[in-house]
Amino acid sequence: MPQPDGPAPAEQLADLFGSVAGELAVGGVPLSALAEHHGTPLYVYDAERMRRIFRALSEAVAGFADIYYSIKANPNPAVARVFVREGAGLEIASAAEYLAACAAGAASERILFAGPGKRLDELAFVIERGIGEIHLESHEEIARVAAIGQGLGVTVPVALRINPSAAAQGGAMRMGGKPSPFGFDEEEIKAVIEAVTAHPALRLTGIHLFAGTQILDADVLAGQWGHGLQLASRAARHLGQPLETIDLGGGLGIPYFQGETALDLGRLRERVDHLAAYLRDDPLIRDARVLIEPGRFLVGPAGLYAGQVLASKMSRGTRFLVIDGGMHHHLAASGNLGQVIKRDFPIVAAAPAGREASPCTLVGPLCTPLDTLARQAALPDLHAGELVAILQSGAYGLTASPIGFLSHPTPAEVLVDRGSVTLIRPRGTFEAPIASVVTSR
Repeated sequence: MPQPDGPAPAEQLADLFGSVAGELAVGGVPLSALAEHHGTPLYVYDAERMRRIFRALSEAVAGFADIYYSIKANPNPAVARVFVREGAGLEIASAAEYLAACAAGAASERILFAGPGKRLDELAFVIERGIGEIHLESHEEIARVAAIGQGLGVTVPVALRINPSAAAQGGAMRMGGKPSPFGFDEEEIKAVIEAVTAHPALRLTGIHLFAGTQILDADVLAGQWGHGLQLASRAARHLGQPLETIDLGGGLGIPYFQGETALDLGRLRERVDHLAAYLRDDPLIRDARVLIEPGRFLVGPAGLYAGQVLASKMSRGTRFLVIDGGMHHHLAASGNLGQVIKRDFPIVAAAPAGREASPCTLVGPLCTPLDTLARQAALPDLHAGELVAILQSGAYGLTASPIGFLSHPTPAEVLVDRGSVTLIRPRGTFEAPIASVVTSR
């Protein structure tokens, strides 16, 4: 079975993009040409690589699960549209993401709304316009959605987000098995079902769980999915009727760091066959639509963040490369988005040209030591004007970063599709933050 990505060494990951005349290229377009036309820093996404990853995962879960792209990973509508056209539904966590999903071409019934703190106006907004399912996460939310449905004279399809037991845990960031703001504890399923079914404006369609993130072990992932199926069976018994949906969440990981390897989709396919058999044997869940909602897995390897070297300098024996982009655009690469031990993303020179690489510290332009993008990057002796690319950057990049910090221009985003380049977010300017103040005088 095809794998969407290989081990984490930067050169191997860069090879998956390809090259033109010895230079890193995306979709057949040299990175230098993209940077010259759109400026740096710059986010670049490869549409064909997204499709390849989506199709590999689809093959691995065929006959078992339907794929919903978790739009929080990268909410640009042009990115989401690639997956919608491949047949994906979309999972959102805000009204703004609902609008992005619609702009990407998703039908309302193919959109799921999750999140522990949905506002009243957001709920009313999506219910009025149509939503495939709202995932309830608190008793207040049950009452809130029921009141909106009653006021609009509609029955709202809802699912219960379940905070699973510790037995289902795994991954880099555990989302359940402990006190959590996410969903209802597994042990109170029966009481919550009774609370939902007491409201005639609600139609309980299924359950949702999300046990962990950044999972690279197929057996751990399949174990969590198996636990989800068991929970679904219990919920259906309490409900007294078959479930319509079982959302097993996301959590599929990608290799970022040295020594990490990609999720084995062949092994996952083997485990999925057993899960599908379990599903078929239970009449209360056999006809339910099983959903998974990957985000990072689908788009992360298809994107890179490019920066231009501003300076190369030595300080007390350490070589520093200063580039024009940093943590304000790519917080995750700096290690300040959840990493306890800060490790380097895979980083390459756009045009290595066979030059010998040596360790260096890669930093951005901000006035803080936190703006460190790599601590031991293996890069050649680069000079001002040359380009570096931070790989595995398609997910949790620009919109997961403090873009207003120090008021630097925001980078452009471009989508490359088999040689065709589309600007999908224009580059900001340094004047933008003060323009309204100046014009109001």
